[in-house]
Amino acid sequence: MSADWFPQVEELTIARLVGALSFSRGKTYADSGRVSDLTYQAAGQVLSGLVKGSADRPYQVRIALADATTSRPMVRTATCTCPIAINCKHAAAVLTAAAAAGKAARTAESEADAGWRGLLAAFGDAGAGRDAAHVRRPLALQFEPRRRTAGRSRWGERRDEPAKDAASVDRLAVRPVTSGQRGGWIKSDLTWQNVGFQGAAGGYDPAQAQWFGQLAALKGATALGAMEHGSDWIALDVFESPLLWAHLAEAPVLGIALVGTVLPTVSVVGGASVGFDAHDADDALTLSPVVVMDGEVVDAAAASPIGGHGVYVVDFAAKTVRLSRLSAPLSRAQRAILERPQEVAVDAADRTEFLRGLPALSRTARILSSDGTFEPPAVPPATLVLSARFERDRVLRLDWRWELAGERRVPLAAGDASFLDPATERAPAARAAELLATDPTGAAALAADGALRPTTVLHHLDAAEFSARLLPEIERLERVRVEVIGEQPAYREIEEAPTLVVRTVESERNDWFELGVMVQVEGRIVPFGPLFKALSKGAAKLLLVDSSYLSLKQPVFDPLRQLIEEAGSLREWETGARISRYQATLMAEFEDRADESPQALAWRRTVDGLADDAEPWDAPVPAGFQGELRPYQVAGFRWLAFLHRARLGGILADDMGLGKTAQTLALIQHAVETDEGPDAARRPFLVVAPTSVVSNWAREAARFVPGLRVVQIDRTRGKSRRGLADRVRGADIVLTTYAILRLDAEEFASREWAGLILDEAQFAKNAASKVHEAAQGVRAPFRLAVTGTPIENNLGELWALLALTAPGLFPSRRAFDETYRRPIEVMGDEEKRQRLRRRIRPFLLRRTKEQVVPELPPKQEQVLEVPLHPEHRRLYDTHLQRERQKILGLVADLDRNRFTVYRSLTLLRLMSLDAALVDPEAYADVPSAKLDALLEQLEDVLAEGHQALVFSQFTSFLRRAAARVEQRGTPYAYLDGTTRRREEVIDRFRSGEARVFFISLKAGGFGLNLTEADYVFLLDPWWNPATEAQAVDRTHRIGQERKVMVYRLVSEDTIEQKVMALKEKKAALVSSVLDDEGVFSEALNADDIRGLLGA
Repeated sequence: MSADWFPQVEELTIARLVGALSFSRGKTYADSGRVSDLTYQAAGQVLSGLVKGSADRPYQVRIALADATTSRPMVRTATCTCPIAINCKHAAAVLTAAAAAGKAARTAESEADAGWRGLLAAFGDAGAGRDAAHVRRPLALQFEPRRRTAGRSRWGERRDEPAKDAASVDRLAVRPVTSGQRGGWIKSDLTWQNVGFQGAAGGYDPAQAQWFGQLAALKGATALGAMEHGSDWIALDVFESPLLWAHLAEAPVLGIALVGTVLPTVSVVGGASVGFDAHDADDALTLSPVVVMDGEVVDAAAASPIGGHGVYVVDFAAKTVRLSRLSAPLSRAQRAILERPQEVAVDAADRTEFLRGLPALSRTARILSSDGTFEPPAVPPATLVLSARFERDRVLRLDWRWELAGERRVPLAAGDASFLDPATERAPAARAAELLATDPTGAAALAADGALRPTTVLHHLDAAEFSARLLPEIERLERVRVEVIGEQPAYREIEEAPTLVVRTVESERNDWFELGVMVQVEGRIVPFGPLFKALSKGAAKLLLVDSSYLSLKQPVFDPLRQLIEEAGSLREWETGARISRYQATLMAEFEDRADESPQALAWRRTVDGLADDAEPWDAPVPAGFQGELRPYQVAGFRWLAFLHRARLGGILADDMGLGKTAQTLALIQHAVETDEGPDAARRPFLVVAPTSVVSNWAREAARFVPGLRVVQIDRTRGKSRRGLADRVRGADIVLTTYAILRLDAEEFASREWAGLILDEAQFAKNAASKVHEAAQGVRAPFRLAVTGTPIENNLGELWALLALTAPGLFPSRRAFDETYRRPIEVMGDEEKRQRLRRRIRPFLLRRTKEQVVPELPPKQEQVLEVPLHPEHRRLYDTHLQRERQKILGLVADLDRNRFTVYRSLTLLRLMSLDAALVDPEAYADVPSAKLDALLEQLEDVLAEGHQALVFSQFTSFLRRAAARVEQRGTPYAYLDGTTRRREEVIDRFRSGEARVFFISLKAGGFGLNLTEADYVFLLDPWWNPATEAQAVDRTHRIGQERKVMVYRLVSEDTIEQKVMALKEKKAALVSSVLDDEGVFSEALNADDIRGLLGA
């Protein structure tokens, strides 16, 4: 048996196993290439394969067969890993794909074996070249009129037998037969259940056998056509599928004869219709029920229906059976004519009344006169009528109907138009549907299949547009009439462009101005309320009180629409719109589109200062500032000074190491010297920073602004036992930590401050945190966030910082997410990204080292991939499989299982570094290749006289690395969150006493200036790229005079390589919004975690 051999299970067997619908879907799966890894085990007769379904992983299918090598394999069991579990569409897909593969393999083998013999057989002489199919036993379709008997079969159904005469015929039945040895046609072993499988294996023509199988399937596919259990016959009387006629037309092409038993001649003739034969005598008009078959008039009593689509006539005298397809589906009235044929007589007294109703009768039954004594009147064509009823509250009800001769009205019913002449009378409905399909409003009046919907109700603007635009077009259609009921409003679309007047008026709320918007069109003022409501709902047009309507897609409305989008709710504007001073760039767009824009003086000052082409405010560096600012730092100070003067806040987002602290101190000195704002000199600036950075602020303040009094709040009120007012009295700058701000939030909120400075502001990036809440509670007219990483994971962090520093810019978090975050992060919306950049540009200043410090020595980064030792590799792979299985089972509900998932990921990261971190006792002797690689690198670096920084997320691994260095006698310094004398440790490294500085990322990733080092080693990657960048910038900053070498040690073929890929993806988010790159990313989610595990 060939390796490519697969069993071929017949389609009918598959359909019976899984059902017709699942078989159809499974076949589509197979045909579209969703089946893979198809295998067959001959020993156990087991067929298996994978099917790509709707889930992430393909479903596994296993099918046990019987008689697999025969022409009729049978299915014993079919199981699947999908929710259905057995006899599903995926099993059908595998069986169908196997049959196709087996057939292709057999065909290839046959063609290869034939060679020149096949060539001669196909093109040789008449004796050698005849098709071998002629020796196969032919199949025929046998017809027999049958009658019911009193007995019943073992299945409980009435028995039947051949009918003896026309009066006893109950049904016309068919079955497959084949030629007998003595001539004639015999049943043999053929049944409707097995005929489709016979084919060549049974000595029959495969194409003929397939034809019979398909006929059985057509019968079984209709509700009334199910075959009786154990019956050899199919009754055509209840064969509901009209596909029968196309199937019968294929029979002679395949050489399948239509034969009879008691009536040997069977024929399929031309179209048929049901009606009346009229005979007009002097005293009465007689109508006789008839069937016209291929032009021949037959008494209706001799005809019987085939489903609802055909008729048959049995003639025992002529020994014939004739079948014909009806020209239109059989109506209820026509079926009554066939089932109870009765002659109708019309007296002379009733003739006039009958003739008035005859056109209606002619639509359901054909009227003819075979003897020519009666001439039926012409039937007027039907008219399609649209009833347009205008109701209260701007409601338009549309009802379609047909109007026929004799004032007969027929509602337009879905799919029922049998009374219409398909060649001529259905055209009006088709033309009306085509017209409506070209218009968005008209499309609402169409059904899913594109046909007219019998009834449609339109409201407000839809009603106006349909009335103004479509009703006139419909009236112009041939044989279509519009009937207007009620008073039709004078709906029309305004073509004139609107004019826009925008003004601002100062409000009692400091940061807000009342926004006045007036739209005029055709000399009328558009009301403010309906206009804003329509824009907020995304409406394309606005319907006015005078029944005219206006397009809102005009450019003049774009800034207004964006303002509403960003506000998120109109509840704030119940009495009128308001705009924040932080939305100055949006107001500039208003003014560009407005015809008039008178503005409040304070607003004009703000807008002019924030404009793209505004001249920078030439504020001098304050005299009390002791130090020299670089040109870019002077520009940064002046930007801060302008924001401070305008009572605006912002984010200073310069790269790490560019002197953000110095620029901020210059601003504070400037504010004290100029005494801007009420009581500004008597109120200190509050500076909040991480604990490790507060001391650096104190040093920098003493260096740059020695004339200012600095007070450090390093204990809570409870521990100091003194109120905040006592401790900060007389201070110009108050320094505290995020932890103390959070714990003493009420006390910090109880007094007025000159300004709030949030250093390393990423500590407040979580809008739901207590730190963020405490910062919001601080009362200060000026707020500044200082951070080199305003975005680390997602745009929600940027919103959190702007909510603190520029609270009126994007007032609603929900609106910001819907307008910007989701479109940018999920859909990559470039227009929204550019708009966001325009909005935040005046309030965010960011310069990179490459832009402003070209003299800074270069930074060279390199990834060192470290292969694990064999024993370490074995342990890692074991843990990976175990944790991977656990995580993938939990990641679908990540929010609920986040702690467990992250714990497993952390274990894998530790195992990537050093097995002893996971189990110090069991794995103590397993070598760490990463520690070996680090020691090797440090040996070369120190030998050349360099100093190095070594960073890690894990203090346990950092201590093991430090211990290895200590064993070699190399002096080092160590800093993590538990280090007590932090400044002494830092000075030890700066003085050169320690050559290597081991630092945990959390404790020393920011706030340190360590330009003495020129080598940096990152022992483990983290999926937040900003964390690593901050660590590297401890040495690659102003003051560095040597090239900085950065080495990232990554364990080969571990989760660390996946983390590196994820980090690169997330790093692009900062560039996409703050720079000019077009790549987007989001926070660590379920897909990211699957990627980390290679799933």
